[in-house]
Amino acid sequence: MENKHSLTHIDEQGRARMVDVSEKEVTARKAVARGLIRMEKETLELVKAGDVKKGDVLAVAQVAGIMGAKKTCDIIPMCHPIQITGVDIDFKIDEEHSSIEILATTKTMDRTGIEMEALTAVAIAALTIYDMCKAVDKRMEIQEIKLMKKSGGKSGTFVRTDS
Repeated sequence: MENKHSLTHIDEQGRARMVDVSEKEVTARKAVARGLIRMEKETLELVKAGDVKKGDVLAVAQVAGIMGAKKTCDIIPMCHPIQITGVDIDFKIDEEHSSIEILATTKTMDRTGIEMEALTAVAIAALTIYDMCKAVDKRMEIQEIKLMKKSGGKSGTFVRTDS
């Protein structure tokens, strides 16, 4: 019997396993993840003006984040393939801190959570911004990727209070 704090992806012999979710109830689940990419002020101006040679940075990052969410189970070994019912990626430009905040909201009706898909969407969107801007700014930093909230399932609702 597992306690609340045991690692569910480790079996009794200490080996990795994919958790059996076949007995879990299908419920509506939602997750929101957040991350930042910091860059030089000049780079942020290029992004805002649409003057990055590779194209519209935020539009491409938005599509990449959605694709990343859809491919999560292909790149995270113990992640279940789930039926994603929605992915939304939003960007907030912070000129004062020369950064772009990335927010990913993911939804499903399934037996297991969708947090990993939200986190992956943020990471892939941030990496795409980096890739598209690296020719002019190799000092960019991807920071603070974290789960902000999740709802649904047996564990209930989680809301980060320490932003």
